[in-house]
Amino acid sequence: MHISEGILPAQLCISGYGFTSLITWYSLRQINRLPNPLASIPKASLLTAAFFVASSIHIPIPPASIHLVLNGLLGTVLGYYAFPAILIGLFFQGIMFGHGGLTTLGINALIMGIPAILAYQIFQLRHILGKGIRENLSMKIFGFIAGAAAIAVSSLIFFSLIITNLPSGFDNSLEQTAIYGLMISHIPLMGIEGILTAMVVSFLHRVMPELLPS
Repeated sequence: MHISEGILPAQLCISGYGFTSLITWYSLRQINRLPNPLASIPKASLLTAAFFVASSIHIPIPPASIHLVLNGLLGTVLGYYAFPAILIGLFFQGIMFGHGGLTTLGINALIMGIPAILAYQIFQLRHILGKGIRENLSMKIFGFIAGAAAIAVSSLIFFSLIITNLPSGFDNSLEQTAIYGLMISHIPLMGIEGILTAMVVSFLHRVMPELLPS
């Protein structure tokens, strides 16, 4: 889910930084409107660390292997803290492991951060659409949808950018076939992350509901 350096044109990378700066500013503005903006920083730090190490957990799904992303989980649990948390996690992944890179940091933050905010909005819909359903069941349903939708949207953005910006020296038909195969291998990841998100939010709701965004 990381776009490496050298694939996207420079103007797109610069635009990525511009939009990332704008969304980071908006997220921080929303955080500052909370009664106690500092209260969730320890929780955000813990989940940033989880996001940081998730890329090292590879799941073999022929013809490729995929890794956990956890952006849906971060969105459901952190709300608007998720975007800055993902940005920080991607920065350290880029400089320590070479996942992605600094020139594509803005684009990668958009690929994973925007779906995280979307996941938060989906999870909050349980207050409207989940009426009449047992609360714990509502948590699981909307947690699953949020986790799966975040991966779906991230994959859609990622593969759209890759396919439409293949370098001229590549064999386009061969590369597109490989990309489509990799895209198909991400479909099971949607289910995995949906189940994981549902399990985590259901557990937190039972033992420590104050950790979930209101």
